[in-house]
Amino acid sequence: PGSSLKWQLPDTQIDTQQQRFKHYSWRKAGEKMSPRISTELLRQLRQAMRNSKYITEPIQAYIVPSGDAHQSEYIAPCDCRREFICGFNGSAGTAIVTEQHAAMWTDGRYFLQAGNQMDSNWTVMKMGLKETPSQEDWLISVLPDGSRVGVDPWIIAADQWKIMSKALTRAGHSLVPIKDNLIDAIWVDRPARPVSPLITLALNYTGMSWQDKITALRAKMSERKITWFVVTALDEIAWLFNLRGSDIEYNPVFFAYAVVGKSSIRLFIDHRRIADLAVRDHLQLDTPGKAELSVQIFAYESIFPELQALCASLGHKEKVWISDKASWALTDVIPKTHRSPIPYTPLCLAKAVKNETEIKGMKMAHIKDAVALCELFVWLEKEIPKGTVTEISAADKAEELRSQQKDFVGLSFPTISSVGPNAAIIHYKPLPETNRTLSLNEVYLIDSGAQFKDGTTDVTRTMHFGTPSAYEKECFTYVLKGHIAVSAAVFPNGTRGHLLDSFARSALWESGLDYLHGTGHGVGCFLNVHEGPCGISYKTFADEPLEAGMIVSDEPGYYEDGSFGLRIENVVLVVPAKPKYNYRNRGSLTFDPITLVPIQLKMINVDMLTQKERDWLNEYHRMCREVVGAELERQGRKEALDWLFRETQPIA
Repeated sequence: PGSSLKWQLPDTQIDTQQQRFKHYSWRKAGEKMSPRISTELLRQLRQAMRNSKYITEPIQAYIVPSGDAHQSEYIAPCDCRREFICGFNGSAGTAIVTEQHAAMWTDGRYFLQAGNQMDSNWTVMKMGLKETPSQEDWLISVLPDGSRVGVDPWIIAADQWKIMSKALTRAGHSLVPIKDNLIDAIWVDRPARPVSPLITLALNYTGMSWQDKITALRAKMSERKITWFVVTALDEIAWLFNLRGSDIEYNPVFFAYAVVGKSSIRLFIDHRRIADLAVRDHLQLDTPGKAELSVQIFAYESIFPELQALCASLGHKEKVWISDKASWALTDVIPKTHRSPIPYTPLCLAKAVKNETEIKGMKMAHIKDAVALCELFVWLEKEIPKGTVTEISAADKAEELRSQQKDFVGLSFPTISSVGPNAAIIHYKPLPETNRTLSLNEVYLIDSGAQFKDGTTDVTRTMHFGTPSAYEKECFTYVLKGHIAVSAAVFPNGTRGHLLDSFARSALWESGLDYLHGTGHGVGCFLNVHEGPCGISYKTFADEPLEAGMIVSDEPGYYEDGSFGLRIENVVLVVPAKPKYNYRNRGSLTFDPITLVPIQLKMINVDMLTQKERDWLNEYHRMCREVVGAELERQGRKEALDWLFRETQPIA
């Protein structure tokens, strides 16, 4: 599971994570990672909740979601409002402040981290546990009768707004939109919104021109008699126009909206970005072609008035498509009779099913990634006995080795480099004051990935550089059995990923063990490392069925608090399968691993594996040896090649 570090990099290029941590935008240099002291901030926020400068009448509670106006999972520094008020910087969480209380809801990946990063003013609400109330139930239990609950309508998704509003109204309260964000009102040194340069992607990376993507989208629109489609998700806009940016660290996206009609295309974006001739040429802004494929440029901020004007001129039967995850602010502009909300947009679905060029690029990106990781493990084996390698220096080394590969752009999330008890913190990020030294007697877990121009990688390996204990090996082998069960699964077309989640847990469950995160997420192609609409998780039943061409992660784990953490993660491609029979002509699917990095044999208790599992592991290691071996040889990396051959010996 990737995560996000949300702070602004200064203008000078900074390479190492160690240095990055010094520029945390509101923590003084050298200050310890103690919890955020929130007393004064909460006092200011509660004052703003009563201040007529910002609101017409006082509110009794204020909700601070973790996203931005595009409902992004990972966000730019200027949008880290929930982190600003409570100190917790994980990628998922919602803070709610009332006159008397402050509470923050997050999931199992972050229970330990949230407890460490927030002070005693805050209560961690552990989502998914039986005893944890929902946000609306908690509000109803603590608020006085007839309370007004405020939220910025730009940063709450329409589907969330509806659920919350309905529950509060039933209980005699009301959910009210607060136009001026109250966190922004008290955030003195809030960073500016980034305006990074854009990268144009040619056909050899995308496999499809943006004009063809627009035409395919319009075909979907006319099938459903839709006149307009409002695009709000940043990765959908980047994918549609074959452009990338760097407004959000680790995610190659840029701030924009788009509105696509039957014969017009409107792109709402900061004008400074399209001064670049390469971008103008790519979008054909100065070479008028077909009118229905000419892109009109509008200011980013003008989306609201432009959408208002467009909706005012809608014909009686005209319909507007918008994702139900879009902001309530934009959704509410579209009159109910014209509004056609959809859980997953046609762009989200098209982007998830990779074309041949994208699949080829993703495979190449993972081969380059494997080369870097083989080199890293050779280096670790030599350096760890000297006692000089730390979690941070290992993460920096991984980044340095990846950066030597062709088309490297940056990391796809902050490296989770964790040893011993730190590895039990699922989304751990090494900081100077938590930084442990790697040794020969603790398990080391590294979950890392890169953005290459031809693809996005995300891989986790758990290694021991001395001798693992019998219990560590036993637990690791349960995790491996779960990983193989998913990877080797054969399932009918139309199966949703959440049905495969228990395959990954079965071996752990039999021994009374489990893990508190999903088993897999969709992965973008030189896009977001976490991508909908598919995944493998018990936490959602709203995922779309898996289809050939989709790319997801397979990453079961096991975490022993205060002791160790284990995870094995490959990125896998959904491919057609040919089992013996074909019930009702449905067809079957399975997975092919795209990640090709050895799974450490010394961590495995081979006696616990079935013959089928041994065969899977031997075949997987044969592929690693063959495919990655050829690339290591081509790049003249002899030491890593020797290491690869040693680590991929077949097990009897």
